[in-house]
Amino acid sequence: MIRSGFFSALVSATLLAGSVHAQTYTVTNNCPTAIDLFIGQNSEGSLATGASIVKTGLGPTAGFFYTTTNGGVVNGQLVAARAGFFLEPTYWYYYIVRDQNPNNFNTGISITPDKPVSDGFCTVATCNFGNCTTAYNSPPVFHSPVPPPADAPAQNPPIYQCKEPDVNFLITFCPSGTWPQAPGVEVKPNFNENKCLDVQGAVFANGTPVQVYDCNGTNAQKWVLSQGSTKVRVADTNFCLDAGSTPGNGVPMKIWQCYDNLPAQQWFYTLDYRLALEGQGQCLDLTDGDLANGNVVQTWQCSNGNNNQVWTLGV
Repeated sequence: MIRSGFFSALVSATLLAGSVHAQTYTVTNNCPTAIDLFIGQNSEGSLATGASIVKTGLGPTAGFFYTTTNGGVVNGQLVAARAGFFLEPTYWYYYIVRDQNPNNFNTGISITPDKPVSDGFCTVATCNFGNCTTAYNSPPVFHSPVPPPADAPAQNPPIYQCKEPDVNFLITFCPSGTWPQAPGVEVKPNFNENKCLDVQGAVFANGTPVQVYDCNGTNAQKWVLSQGSTKVRVADTNFCLDAGSTPGNGVPMKIWQCYDNLPAQQWFYTLDYRLALEGQGQCLDLTDGDLANGNVVQTWQCSNGNNNQVWTLGV
């Protein structure tokens, strides 16, 4: 009995392993720009708009599929929406995880099994916005390797199931074809929770100075930006943080109508929280380190250890 049981288990494990290694994941980028793709924390490089990549042999612990593009990393922390999978014998679970803060939602995701929908099984999982109820706000924990009874009904979202061990999956980033609408975040000098980057007088017009001011939750203090190469746009407007045509030490900051590929508006938000003008050696700088209301910020030569050039993000 023991030998027979061991042999049966070994055969089952072998068959399961064969099924797992045959698994196919097709990842498609439907976003407006190329994305940086990660699978199980490993970079797969850039995936162009409209392009797909096919992955096999990842096993039952493939890890999360996600992109850091469009704000998937905030203050050095991964907040990206993620597609996840878990295999029980003859049962696949699939699900989406989003950050607890809906403002950190960087991209919509859908997971489509290649098996027909039946009695609630093998349905498409989709999350397109930061408050969606079809995604977890933290990764679920799976405990038992024993599948539910064969006649158990399908569970409700945010968990999805497919009772087909050989199911393959299509993972689509930006299924809507657009980025999520960004509500904007506060930009704070050096982790200071009381001060915010502010459009002076809430005057949304070319040339309005950009200053520090007490945080007040107004639209004048809401900005849209992402980790890496980015514009720094005033939320719900077409005005961007602008360094002028001759950036240098002491140049005061202003807003200006946003333009693509304009060097004065092309910033890079680094992992150590600096906003650097791309290719200019200049960083957004708190003038004289002064936190007084109305102090207009400037650009200054980027330097390590200069806390006047540290800008963190809040809600």
